[in-house]
Amino acid sequence: VQLQASGGGLVQAGGSLSLSCAASVHPFSRYSIGWFRQAPGKEREFVAGSSWNSGTTYGDSVKGRFTISRDNAKNTVYLQMNSLKSEDTAVYYCAARQGTLQTSTRYYNKWGQGTQVTVSS
Repeated sequence: VQLQASGGGLVQAGGSLSLSCAASVHPFSRYSIGWFRQAPGKEREFVAGSSWNSGTTYGDSVKGRFTISRDNAKNTVYLQMNSLKSEDTAVYYCAARQGTLQTSTRYYNKWGQGTQVTVSS
């Protein structure tokens, strides 16, 4: 398993969750990591990304609420999710690609198994 997402769960609206993505890709520091999510009946969408060169990018719907960070020493990327809303309910996936961060799923060939986030209103 190259990518392992964890940390999902059930939380009330307004609450917080922290997701982790542990990656066994090498060298991890040269990989950009994206978080995506997929709700039932919807396409997988970009949530946030951590570029190999330390830049970050966020989807419009999560700006100001979610924060992505990475620890290259631990080969792990984190997604801190605050002020959660019912519309954040989805399976969250992390994905990795060498080089430039991309917001489209078609640029990623390494995916984790997903972790369910459910926000109750």
